[in-house]
This record gives sequence, C-alpha cells and structure tokens, in this order.
Amino acid sequence: MNLKKLIAIIAVSGIVIAGIIAAYIYTKAFTPNTTFNQKEVFVYIPTDATYEQAKEELSPFIKDMDKFDFVANQRKYSSNVKAGKFLLKKEMTSFDMIRALRSNIPVKVSFNNQESIEKLAQRLAAELEPDSLQLVQAFTNEKFLTKNEINQDNALSLFIPNSYEFYWNTSAETLADKLAKEYRKFWTDARKLKAQNLNLTPLQVSVLASIVQKETAKVSERPRVAGVYLNRLKTGMPLQADPTVIYAIKKLSGDFDQVIKRVLHADLVIDSPYNTYKYPGLPPGPITMPDISSIDAVLNAEKHDYLYFCASPDKPGFHAFASNYEQHMINARKYANWVNKLGINR
Repeated sequence: MNLKKLIAIIAVSGIVIAGIIAAYIYTKAFTPNTTFNQKEVFVYIPTDATYEQAKEELSPFIKDMDKFDFVANQRKYSSNVKAGKFLLKKEMTSFDMIRALRSNIPVKVSFNNQESIEKLAQRLAAELEPDSLQLVQAFTNEKFLTKNEINQDNALSLFIPNSYEFYWNTSAETLADKLAKEYRKFWTDARKLKAQNLNLTPLQVSVLASIVQKETAKVSERPRVAGVYLNRLKTGMPLQADPTVIYAIKKLSGDFDQVIKRVLHADLVIDSPYNTYKYPGLPPGPITMPDISSIDAVLNAEKHDYLYFCASPDKPGFHAFASNYEQHMINARKYANWVNKLGINR
C-alpha cells in the first residue's frame, strides 16, 4: 500500500469517527429530552442546592438524565447550580434546558389588606422561597424596625398593598428591605405635604386610612368617611370606630380569622388601646393594611361638617351621614331595626 492510499484511508476514517462523535454529541445535547405534555412547566431550585438536589427537582420533567448529565458537565452547570424559578418548555433539548436554568424568572406577587404581619408573611410565603417564620422575623426584628423608624404596633403601615416583582429565591431580609424601599417611594413629597397639612405623620395617615378601609368597601365613599374622622380629631371627639373595637377583640383573642359583623354595647368597654370608644385619638397602629385608595382618601378627604355616620339600609354598602347627634340617632335606629330583622346578632 503506497503512502497516498494510507493517507486517504486515515482521512476517511477520521471523517467517519468525527461524524460518529458529532452524531453522539448531537443526540446527547440537541434532541428533545422532556417528559411533560404541557406547553411549559416551572421548576424551583432551592437556595444552595447541590447538583444532585437540582436533579431531584428536575427529574420529573427530564426523559433521559444521562443526556442531561452529559450537557450539564460540558456546560459546567453541574458545578454552578443557580437557585430560582425557571421555565422549561415542551420538547426542549438538554442544551436548551441548561440555558433556561441560568435565567431566573421574576415572580409577580400581590397582596392586599392583611390584618397582621403574620397574615402578610403567610401570603408572601405562598409565592416565594422564604417561609412565613423567616418573613415574620425579617419584618419585626429590631434592626429593621429601627432603620425604618417604626415599631411593632405600626409596622404594618410599612407595606403598601400592590403588585410587586421579586425573584422566587429572594431572601426574607432582602424582601423586607425592598418593600420598605417601595414604601419610601410611595410617600412622595406631595403626599408628605398633604399629611403635614392635616397635622398627621405618614404613619398616622396609614392608621386612619386603615379605619377608613374597614368602614367602607366603597372607594368613592372613602374621602367622605375620612372627612368625618378628621372632623372628630380636630374637635377632640373620640373616633368611636366600630372596626377598631372588632380589631381589639381579635387581637386580644389572637384569632384574626373570626368574623364579627356587629359590635355589641358590651364590647365598647374592652380595655384595649385599639378601642376608640374608650381611648381618644388614633390607635397605636393600623387595624389592617390600608390600600392606596384609602391612604389617598385621607390625604384628599372631603371637606364637610359631618361628625356621624352609620350603615344605610336604603343603600346597602353605603352610609348615611349626619352633622348632629339627633339626626344620627334617627339614622342609627333605622339601621338597628333593619339589622334586627335580618337576625344578625354578632
């Protein structure tokens, strides 16, 4: 065999071997390797997860783990696992999945009018990696409270109900700091000036807004209700807000899930700083997390001479307002008769 033939044979053999290797790599990396039938699924990789732990989370969605391992090692994913929420699509290749597992997807989280830090923590824990205990600790530790000039009683004011984006694996401490930052952004100079003109601090506005929030679900009526309470504060009249008494009952019992539809005369003597029939001025903290419409209702309260209001049987969901006690008693008796007919005792 002459040299030219030998070189030709070696060249052909090299091409064949290269083709075999290329086919092997292609099969391992670039053929579909998912098991699910849905269009897409989300995978959650915990913080500090090892490669083996990541594979446990991924295994229900991967057809051939050997193929995945091959690409993971080649792409150095096995030594650089990222935590977070990741999107896998139907018929992704192993190469595609490794690439997807490097793109942490933000989680949209919404929360509304929670009545306690614990309730807020439970809501957030349902969407994010930190558990409720970690979140409560982050929201109530002394360093966090001091840094944000709040205390245990008014801490709920710091959290503005809205929709936010976080990475699923955001730590409890980082989450707390980001929500505090959103609170400071919310309190613009214009809002602060309006609060100052009412002789209230932003925290006091939130406390009053929480009462307005509980008094009426009708956003259009909130500025008028806020005006009533501001009139009472100006004249030194007790707020006498039923929702604060309900909150006092719940707080004393530790049961925030109970439903109380009616405040009884006996409830008005409960010894709690949240009982605004017994103690004048604002309670020490919000009785719920006021939403933006309630805060702005206080800051833009309707100017009028009303000092009283009660639920209206003629217009369910709304209230009847009065400037004097005599008219208020007429409205109140009308409402009481209506409630009694409905058989609402508590």
